[in-house]
Amino acid sequence: MAAKDCNKGFADSYMLLNHEDAHFCELLRLLLSKNVGKRKFVESHAGRDYKDSFGHRWLIFISIIGQKLLQLISKPLAWFGDLVERFINLLVLNGGFFFLVINFLRGKLILPDRKSEKFLSCIGNLDARVQLDAVKRDDSTYYVALSMMAAKASYENKAFVQTTVRDIWKMEFVGCYNCWNEFQGKPTTQVLIFLDKYGDRHTYVVAFRGTEPFNADDWCTDIDISWYGIPGIGRMHGGFMKALGLQKNVGWPKEIERDENLAPLAYYHVRDILRKGLSEDEKAKFIVTGHSLGGALAILFGTVLFLHDEKLLLERLEGIYTFGQPRVGDAAYAMYMKKKLKEYSVRYCRFVYNNDIVPRLPYDDKEMMFKHFGTCFFFNWRYKLQVLEDQPNKNYFSPWCIIPMAVQAFLEIIRSFIIAYLNGPNYREGWFLFAFRTIGLLIPGLPNHGPQDYLNSTLLGSIEKHLKFE
Repeated sequence: MAAKDCNKGFADSYMLLNHEDAHFCELLRLLLSKNVGKRKFVESHAGRDYKDSFGHRWLIFISIIGQKLLQLISKPLAWFGDLVERFINLLVLNGGFFFLVINFLRGKLILPDRKSEKFLSCIGNLDARVQLDAVKRDDSTYYVALSMMAAKASYENKAFVQTTVRDIWKMEFVGCYNCWNEFQGKPTTQVLIFLDKYGDRHTYVVAFRGTEPFNADDWCTDIDISWYGIPGIGRMHGGFMKALGLQKNVGWPKEIERDENLAPLAYYHVRDILRKGLSEDEKAKFIVTGHSLGGALAILFGTVLFLHDEKLLLERLEGIYTFGQPRVGDAAYAMYMKKKLKEYSVRYCRFVYNNDIVPRLPYDDKEMMFKHFGTCFFFNWRYKLQVLEDQPNKNYFSPWCIIPMAVQAFLEIIRSFIIAYLNGPNYREGWFLFAFRTIGLLIPGLPNHGPQDYLNSTLLGSIEKHLKFE
């Protein structure tokens, strides 16, 4: 649907991009003309503080081109990703290349099945740990480690998650849900929910899945720099809101009617499950988590709860824990969230590992104006913790940091060989993660976004004194 056909009554300002309406000549005019609002693929009502600079037009150009390219290669990318994942699982299931050859010659080759509880995604193969042995339930770090494990598990298929939650973690599996994105016209958002019961403590865990490496729709969500300004809240990332369940024409109505035969909208479906669960169990509380894109959806889920004044849920929301989360809104939004989080005594912890590029996007500058907020738990390459307002090198692309980042990437490769000897077998790293770490020599910060370092940070980062649960 073209942007011009949308009614934005719920937003007092907006800047919306529609890559389908963008043609080559129009894109060139965008770079040469300051009148962004006259472009067919841009609809804006941004007020007097709107920055119509060349830098901003260049970012729009990159966003549009990026989305067009991603849609063009979406099927080949998915096919390539499937091939890579099947090959990795083929090696793992057969015990490595040597035994793969032996099993083939003996006619006992184990073939991977994508729906099997033994099949792992690329994210899962970077860190295949599923046990919770490294953290005890009574530790102050328990829910943080559980949140990261849940965020990691949300990338996997339903059979794997069910087996992990029920048989290994001994918890109640509520469901894995594929949720609808009205703007992309398909289910693009995945959510995992389970219930952890321990004595009188009953905790629902909601984990939003992050960006899958070979999923073009996820990448389009990430680089869609459209935004909506909601009165009294501020400007928020349009791509993330669409993935959470923003509806065309009406935005975020408090209640909706939706055909049960259709894929659900993420926010409303999760909210209704929690409403029912918390109403039936007075002891129950819940936490929300996510890695990468999933972290953005986790904090936006809390935002819409505040918007709707969902008192039952907000009074039982113990915490929001995000890992490698990108920025989701502007300074006004950050102030609104700080006020609301304090009002309802909700703990919000944003974990950032070393040079991870994703928490440094979208930019916090005069063109983009995105801001982080809340407590930043920043860990360096040795998993040493600093509690900061924002991570160092906040926008990543600093010429003064290139050499230090490259050196740290090399040290992380060295650490891969010795961490199991220093900290125990629970921290052993496989060949696939080692190969991924070598990319950091060329693109420092990219391997830092993987789940292994975030889970290690929760276990080795000495965060106990900052996380005293009542």
